[in-house]
Amino acid sequence: MVLSPDCSKALAGFSAHRNVRVANDGLLAMRINILREFSMTGRHFLHVPGPTNIPDRVLRAMHVPSEDHRNPTFPNLTLPLFKQLKRLVRTETGQAFIFPSSGTGAWEAVMTNTLSSGDKVLASRFGQFSHLWIDLAKRHGLDVIVQEEEWGTGASPEHIQAELEKDTAHQIKAVMVVQNETATGVTSDVAAVRKAIDAAKHPALLFVDGVSSIGSIDFRMDDWKVDAIITGSQKGLMLPAGLGIAVVSQKALEAQKAARANNPLRRVYFDFEDQSKANETGYFPYTPALPLLYGLREALQIILDEEGLDNVIARHHYLAQGVREAVKAWGLTLCAKDQKWYSDTVSAILVPEGFNGADVISRAFKRYNLALGAGLSQVAGKLFRIGHLGDLNELMCLGAITGAEMAMRDIGIDVKPGSGAAAAEEYYRTNGK
Repeated sequence: MVLSPDCSKALAGFSAHRNVRVANDGLLAMRINILREFSMTGRHFLHVPGPTNIPDRVLRAMHVPSEDHRNPTFPNLTLPLFKQLKRLVRTETGQAFIFPSSGTGAWEAVMTNTLSSGDKVLASRFGQFSHLWIDLAKRHGLDVIVQEEEWGTGASPEHIQAELEKDTAHQIKAVMVVQNETATGVTSDVAAVRKAIDAAKHPALLFVDGVSSIGSIDFRMDDWKVDAIITGSQKGLMLPAGLGIAVVSQKALEAQKAARANNPLRRVYFDFEDQSKANETGYFPYTPALPLLYGLREALQIILDEEGLDNVIARHHYLAQGVREAVKAWGLTLCAKDQKWYSDTVSAILVPEGFNGADVISRAFKRYNLALGAGLSQVAGKLFRIGHLGDLNELMCLGAITGAEMAMRDIGIDVKPGSGAAAAEEYYRTNGK
């Protein structure tokens, strides 16, 4: 076929235009891939077990100008906070302390105020955070009796009772228990631990780490005779990190007096006595984290007076169960060895043999703008974690489930497309309001 000069010219122009369009399409695809890797659009999905999502109204409450923290109206903010924190942990007689720190600061405050150098303490180790608390105690010169429990289980009331019964001289001054071990997705039975201490007829103080449980999992300070509960602002309280909170019993405050007179542990910043003197009138011995205090007021208003603490706890169980249904549908298992250990704030999900949980996490973050929790220490690489606590609802959980599912498939883990989301959807649809 012979083309006219005009037709040949038009065809050449079309080919040149097509080549440019193909090149542009390739450039567009490359740009999309770059955006996916480095500059995500839409909202970031935060599903680590802390820090957690912050409600917009809490963010707005923290958007305050600087003020004089010695002004005469400042106690109008602070004094109600101490009362609300007591309600949060269900105590009538405990005393609340707020430090500008993380939960680790509250750990340190409780131990250094109530114990003396060389005191014996009993601690269960079954995850990274129980390990870190033990490490802190040892660094302060305490003699720590460590009870090793299998990771994926929690504190053993039976082992605690047996150890206390052997201590006929009552040298053990405190029992340390992490209520919710974030690294493995395990919740210990604090009420059962208290029964074990009572059954041993032992006077030891009971210290509980509630960093990833308070405001999310049931906790009853007075009913369980807990002597110190420790938490931080960045998890169930739906705030940025920066507040270390401790609520201590009258028995612990009496122990503080004895510790002062008997080779006390060193402390300045975390001294309960300094705090108590200032807090009594609504002030602090040093500059407090002002915006966080305003945020705390708003968050406690939501938890205690609007949704209601019992409803908050029920919601966390409901949302967690949907995630667990997804895990079951994937054919995977949780790190928690038995249903009695399941955490309602975080699910630690084991990846199949031959895969690395870190690859799931990396893919989810880079490709789907989803942050999942990593495996820590003994379980590093063996799992990934979905945090489901704080300001959260069904669709947010489904986003995490879907993103995790796609990331697993992307790295070669054989899960059926849509299986996890479908199982969670059905649970939420049939078990919700």
